[in-house]
Amino acid sequence: MSKMNPVVHFEMPASDRKRMAEFYTAAFGWKAQMLGEEMGNYVTVATSETDENGRPKFPGAINGGFYPVREGETACPSIVIAVDDIGESIKKITGGGGKLLNEPVEIPGVGMFVAFADTEGNRVSILQPFMNEPE
Repeated sequence: MSKMNPVVHFEMPASDRKRMAEFYTAAFGWKAQMLGEEMGNYVTVATSETDENGRPKFPGAINGGFYPVREGETACPSIVIAVDDIGESIKKITGGGGKLLNEPVEIPGVGMFVAFADTEGNRVSILQPFMNEPE
């Protein structure tokens, strides 16, 4: 049986990041961190208690983020899947009928990231964390 790649993050669109952060903080107690222009005005959210590395302490819990809604872009919730080798995963995605939505980008201190559309038109992303880079 081949190795399974886990869902490690979720993403949702937000038209008004301040309003969104206030809503999820009040409704669910999540902690939002507003990132700046250099990070595309992304907002990370902690959905459970985290350790010193920002990882959820509870098995099965994942954190997430909100991305700004951009003109002409499909705005929908999506998931992020951790992979060991982003290049190999891209080959499998495109070979299986998926389409890349952007070029792989480095998220400083986190890893390499790319979004794609699956065969059903869903927006999904993959992340190769820096700690999992091949030797």
